[in-house]
Amino acid sequence: METMQSSGHAQGGMSLTTKIVIGMVAGLIVGTILNKVSTPFIDAYLVDGLFYMVGKMFLSALKMLVVPLVTFSLLCGVMGIGDIAILGRVGGKAFVLYLATTTVAIALAIVLALAIGPGKGFDMQGVAAAKVTGKEAPSVWDVFANIVPSNPFTAFAQGEMLQIIFYVVVVGVAALMLGRKSEPFLRACEYMNDLMMQVVTIVMHFAPIGVFCLIARSFAQQGIELFVPVLAYVATLVSALAIHLFGTLMLLLKGMTGLSPVKFMHKIRPAQLFAFSTASSNATIPVTLHSVTKRIGVDNSVASFTVPLGATINMDGTAIMQGVATVFLANVYGIDLGLGGYLTVIMMAVLASVGTAGVPGVGLVMLTMVLGQVGLPIEGIALILGVDRLMDMLRTAVNISGDAVVSTIVASSEGKIDLAVFNDPDAGVLDGDDLEIDEQAEAALARTAHEHDR
Repeated sequence: METMQSSGHAQGGMSLTTKIVIGMVAGLIVGTILNKVSTPFIDAYLVDGLFYMVGKMFLSALKMLVVPLVTFSLLCGVMGIGDIAILGRVGGKAFVLYLATTTVAIALAIVLALAIGPGKGFDMQGVAAAKVTGKEAPSVWDVFANIVPSNPFTAFAQGEMLQIIFYVVVVGVAALMLGRKSEPFLRACEYMNDLMMQVVTIVMHFAPIGVFCLIARSFAQQGIELFVPVLAYVATLVSALAIHLFGTLMLLLKGMTGLSPVKFMHKIRPAQLFAFSTASSNATIPVTLHSVTKRIGVDNSVASFTVPLGATINMDGTAIMQGVATVFLANVYGIDLGLGGYLTVIMMAVLASVGTAGVPGVGLVMLTMVLGQVGLPIEGIALILGVDRLMDMLRTAVNISGDAVVSTIVASSEGKIDLAVFNDPDAGVLDGDDLEIDEQAEAALARTAHEHDR
């Protein structure tokens, strides 16, 4: 497959990433035009009809892959490491790095927002009131207690990623303890992991269409005008996200691994595009795993653990939104939170990032916890509600970039990264050849099945 990928790419075939970029730009243009020429027919049959249907199908297809892919990939990873002590070390490094980057992210956001001062002199007139339901912040004891599933089948059915990770790691460790008896189980898991990665390849080839529909619908519904009243908030948030992504994370990558940030950004771009389109870290897990292992060269034994964990607890972009939004709303309402208030915001955001899932809109849920803790009116979220979907797309791209950076750092520290893959610009590039079926292999498989039937 590597040969086919490289040859197809070298012959000038358009890569999947390029097709996705074209789909994204086309969706942005079409969506903006449809927002201007909106009619009941266009809204009903195109925006909320065709675009909604195709976009939802694509998003559901991605989510369909997450639980089985994480399960078998993580089982292979745990048994592939072969040493429970190493597994604990990898998990410990990833957990500390995820919490550290999230803490730095929100601190950076608060400092930048205090310097820019979004929300000062904001005119509350004409802002539509919205009913926002707050959510109580979980205690640190609840966060860690809920990691252990009372019913693993329920955890799998509901996609509770932390509980799934815990259960699968326990099963993987138990398989290691059984020694040679587990060899057939390992081979089955390796086959299922390869099978699920092939399903990922199939789904990803429909990405340009799915991305086009998701982006077109978002812009057709939102429009550009929503940004005007909260332009200072949007500008501050985008600036903080950019500084963290291109500054903090890339400096961390270069300082701890010596790898080229430019090459890294090129390699992780497909996952960033998916994250932007879906606004869901969990839905992007299959693409992030592919980019981290096949494009960057991180060994599956590390990536299978760090990527799903990061999609659940690493919320750099979301933490930045909470920091900027808190300063913005404090300025709007004329409330001085002081140093103690902002330290509380930092601690709350880090705690909430561990206790919430990587799904669209979770940032607003986390924000209600933070605002309630520091005494700001939760109703103030209505001011940023209009632009949150588009901002959610941006911060999700930053979230998964943080997942990839930490995975790369942990793999580098464990000697589990293939530098030949990282330095190969064509490694893991998907093109049309990846969907070709080997006719000889297909015929051989059919003969085998026929013999079994007899």
